[in-house]
Amino acid sequence: MPRPAAAPRSAEEAAPPAATPTRSSSPARSAGVETTPAKDAAPGLRPATRRQWIAAGVLVALAVVGAATILVAIARWFVGLEPIAAFVEQYHGTAPLPEGAPVGIPPWLSWSHFANALLIVLIIRSGLQVRAERKPEAYWTSKRTGTKASLTVWLHTSLDVLWVLNGVVFVVLLIATGQWMRIVPTTWEVVPHAISAGLQYATLDWPIEDGWVAYNALQQLAYFATVFIAAPLAIITGVRMSGWWPKGNERLDRAYPIAWARAVHFPVMLYFVVFIVTHVLLVLTTGALRNLNHMYAARDADDWIGFLWFAGSLLVIAGAWIAARPALLVPIAQRFGAVSSR
Repeated sequence: MPRPAAAPRSAEEAAPPAATPTRSSSPARSAGVETTPAKDAAPGLRPATRRQWIAAGVLVALAVVGAATILVAIARWFVGLEPIAAFVEQYHGTAPLPEGAPVGIPPWLSWSHFANALLIVLIIRSGLQVRAERKPEAYWTSKRTGTKASLTVWLHTSLDVLWVLNGVVFVVLLIATGQWMRIVPTTWEVVPHAISAGLQYATLDWPIEDGWVAYNALQQLAYFATVFIAAPLAIITGVRMSGWWPKGNERLDRAYPIAWARAVHFPVMLYFVVFIVTHVLLVLTTGALRNLNHMYAARDADDWIGFLWFAGSLLVIAGAWIAARPALLVPIAQRFGAVSSR
């Protein structure tokens, strides 16, 4: 009489033996990781074609234009209401300045404005490169401290130093010459005037502009926030994330966590991008020649001199953008440290 087969001791013994991987098996399958055949992938995950990207871009542009048209129509209806119209008439958009506030823009401010534009564009570019960097092309090691970082991080940090120096000179001269009164609110009337200016912008009926004498209240608040809030935030968060932060100080690290700095630094960069785009758009649509003369030629005129300076500054910025490549950066970086491929 044949003996009955013994019952399996576990579920693993009951299962049929796994097939031995062959040389043609994929690494993932050989490691025991389940893989999904390509034919089972969802069609929606396929990369979009160029035609689809173009179509999506057109749809987004049409949606933006449509939404803007609706918002302008709503704003004009709103401003047409009697109480709102009276409010806009009472608060025309420009808050009064303190007595003795300077008139006009000095040449040093124009030059500082150009230097700031050049540096902030390169800082934003290098900052995005740092975020996307996975395998740096080169590394830089400080001769003084031995700190090692990628060449992109070195460029970003070096540009930050120049930007901070330019900002310090700008703020010192701003205070010394009284130009601070043009961008620092000194009365609460700036709030209703800023609301009025915003409503006028929304209706495309621009507020009366005379930037040579005074900025409107919305401009004043934007410039104040950029110079005295956004810029300091960018600096203190950037220092926390840089190699200059003291290492090994647990108490200091707990008081100022790097996670907080990272959470703030990137949104501040986005603020600068939005500010720059909006600033340039309004400069070009609210009297381009006069505005460019104010900003780049330090003169109150409607001729093309300021535009020529502006065009020249764009060429310089474009040239610096192209030149910011490892092949051209290495000789400069080697003056301050050692450059290596690892």
